[in-house]
Amino acid sequence: MILVTGASGHLGNVLTRKLLNYGEKVRAMVLPGEKCDFLHNMGVECVEGNVCDPASLDNAMKDVQLVYHLAGVISIFPGKEDLMEKVNVEGSRNVAEAALKAGVRRMIHTSSVHALKREPHGITMDESTPLEPNNPAGVYDQTKARGTIEVLKVVDKGLDAVIVCPTGIIGPHDYAGSEMGRAIKDFTRKKLHFLVEGAFDFVDVRDVAEGLILTAQKGHTGQIYILAGENKNLVEIFQIVQEEAGVKSPHITIPKRLALFGAHIAQLLSRFSKAPPYFTTYSLQTIFDNASYSSSKAQKELGYKCGTLRESIRDMINGLPQKAN
Repeated sequence: MILVTGASGHLGNVLTRKLLNYGEKVRAMVLPGEKCDFLHNMGVECVEGNVCDPASLDNAMKDVQLVYHLAGVISIFPGKEDLMEKVNVEGSRNVAEAALKAGVRRMIHTSSVHALKREPHGITMDESTPLEPNNPAGVYDQTKARGTIEVLKVVDKGLDAVIVCPTGIIGPHDYAGSEMGRAIKDFTRKKLHFLVEGAFDFVDVRDVAEGLILTAQKGHTGQIYILAGENKNLVEIFQIVQEEAGVKSPHITIPKRLALFGAHIAQLLSRFSKAPPYFTTYSLQTIFDNASYSSSKAQKELGYKCGTLRESIRDMINGLPQKAN
């Protein structure tokens, strides 16, 4: 039996589909009251639980040989600091402790490249880049680093666990609508677009899911593996989306300082409108910072491979609902 936490999320539902296609028996841990009809329809056993509730984890771990821990809170807005601490840090520790207690054969912990120290431009970051629990970039980065450290502490107690750090995940089945997923959908529209000169490394969700499976099969205990894709700037991504969508829209590139100022104002306004801003100061700073990551270790030790960003975008666009004319 394989347990997947966060199975209803973007990466979780894609990983679950792959595991089922490989003939695996999958149990999904979902939050109490969370709708999981689509998981049931795929033939997945659903069990209610919460990473912040150790007792519920004991029940979810029964007869489990392999755990993929994907559950986490991603927030680039102020106000969820406590929740990220509980889920990303305490929750990761709870899952690792429960897996050790249950005698699980192996646990794959999904962290993020945001758990790593942000190095200056010109440096390619890899697994030798240290975890940064006090990252000045923000609480999300800090909690992903501290959660990873907590899992590694349980490894020292005897848990067979491996860490995976994906870059920015994009691709099909993004039902909840990630920030980048919303941006790509918006780029397909015929209107004036406002862009910024910044870049990040984006990887297809399907490649990450396959990378997780390869990690379970070949990863070394206590090791970290970066799963990267392609480093592209936002203007290049916009152009690819427009080409694949068959549209041509005008755009204006906004200077860095003006973009940061606008994002700050948009965040303040979003507190009243409750609508998420197009960009936040955190997301902008992320694409302005160095985003050069290497997957050489994963390629060599796991056989990890990734497709092109254009393929990911094409498949995302093909899955978008068509607007009536």
